[in-house]
Amino acid sequence: MNSLIEVRDLSKTFTLHQQNGVVLNVLRGIDFTVAGGECLVLHGQSGAGKSTLLRTLYGNYLPAGGSIRVQHDGQWLELVGAQPRDILQVRQRTLGYVSQFLRVIPRVACLDVVMEPALARGWSKERAQVRAEHLLGRLNIPQRLWQLAPGTFSGGEQQRVNIARGFMVAWPVMLLDEPTASLDDNNRQVVLELINEAKSDGAALIGIFHDRIAREAVADRHLDMTPAAVSQKEYADAR
Repeated sequence: MNSLIEVRDLSKTFTLHQQNGVVLNVLRGIDFTVAGGECLVLHGQSGAGKSTLLRTLYGNYLPAGGSIRVQHDGQWLELVGAQPRDILQVRQRTLGYVSQFLRVIPRVACLDVVMEPALARGWSKERAQVRAEHLLGRLNIPQRLWQLAPGTFSGGEQQRVNIARGFMVAWPVMLLDEPTASLDDNNRQVVLELINEAKSDGAALIGIFHDRIAREAVADRHLDMTPAAVSQKEYADAR
């Protein structure tokens, strides 16, 4: 299998300026690769840095050190230190991200929110609308809501709109931050099907799943992010 994302010795720190400049080492020495067709699940207790890792991979946080390389347009691109225009192109064509929360412009219709990634890639509105309606129907969003702004929806409905948007187009690499949270059993099953379909299509996925059933349904490998596991790795590297 061909790797689509490679992470080497990644670190991330936060400086607490209001607490005398205390520095928190949130990520240290993170190493992994993910190939097309597999899902790497991040494992560790709350506070281990799982969501921070996803946000760092996506470029929301600047790493303190290390390397993040992705296969973009047929060649490796280093994201650490990349130009903002390169990051934007990667986000448009290569790196998808389903966060825990839906962040949208107020008063934009649900259907338009879901279609946006496809329209940004140059899809026709007709083609994008067919795909968006299919996903919204599959995720049990009532048709009467499609023309309404999702800011008025329930938390579970917003999450399903978020998932529809995330799976609107094919991504070579997908980051999933608890995509099944707040969902009932039926909708959770739909999301797991979408994830496994993406794997079958050759996507490399990195995800956080606190739901054991969801985790076991999609995981090919686990990355242990507990502090004890990191310390043991550093000890092994030093020997």
